[in-house]
Amino acid sequence: MAELVKNPKEMEKVQAEIVGEHGRVTEELLSTMTQPQAAIKEALRLHAPVPMLVPCEAVQDTKLHGYDIPAKTRVLINAWAIGRDEESWEDADAFRPERFVNTNFDYSGKDFRFISFGAGRRGCPGIGFGTRLADLALANLLYHFD
Repeated sequence: MAELVKNPKEMEKVQAEIVGEHGRVTEELLSTMTQPQAAIKEALRLHAPVPMLVPCEAVQDTKLHGYDIPAKTRVLINAWAIGRDEESWEDADAFRPERFVNTNFDYSGKDFRFISFGAGRRGCPGIGFGTRLADLALANLLYHFD
């Protein structure tokens, strides 16, 4: 909500797509909307729920971007820095939800530029519930309030 309040044009785009029936937005209606989900993904890119993901351990000797990482080394992943990396994202510090409209970015961590909830075995088990609830809350707030 804070990012949408700071970017009124983006808020207008999201509000224009939100439809409700009987005075509220339902889960069934969410599947027809792309802008609210895109705004949430963009907010999660800029403001990762956990900036430093759960530490992992290298299972074998690895070379990553010219660095040698020996087996059994604890590796910390900075999701905040990945979400704001200028090499990965065009205009990385700007709030632009349209970068997630009609794309295949999801929360599973298959694209390592967007790992707000981790990836693989270390991924958050509550992704589905949390994101669906956030989508529904945002849509209802923007449906009822300007």
